[in-house]
Amino acid sequence: MALYKNIEDDMKAALKQGDALKLSTLRMLISSVRMLELEKQLKSIEDGDVIQILQKHAKQRKESIDQFTKGNRPELAEKEAKELKILEAYLPKQLSEEELMAVIRQAMTDTGASTKADMGKVMKAVTEKTRGKADGKVVSQLVAGLLK
Repeated sequence: MALYKNIEDDMKAALKQGDALKLSTLRMLISSVRMLELEKQLKSIEDGDVIQILQKHAKQRKESIDQFTKGNRPELAEKEAKELKILEAYLPKQLSEEELMAVIRQAMTDTGASTKADMGKVMKAVTEKTRGKADGKVVSQLVAGLLK
């Protein structure tokens, strides 16, 4: 709940400062959080849920940047990049590759995984430990590289 409160406070500050881009980005984020509250009929939202929403919107921005760049629309790609920077400020610090490899190796030891058939077990264990701190695509590539 503290993360959501922080986002609301920053939205109010952006409104007072006249920062239109930050204001619209944070309003969109708050709207998504409120939609989740209504869908799940929650009285208050947890930080983990807010982080998932942040990650979803950050991923959308990254995909948009790629598409706009391919479509030769640098002004739209730049706008999306600025929005992404705003969103990333609220995400937890991402694990470095070395830290991630240590978590993966520990998960492999804990689950007794050694072949590609065990990838699901390892991914589940790693995802639980790194929720919000690592990109699933990167984790998947690293796990696949370690399992034979």
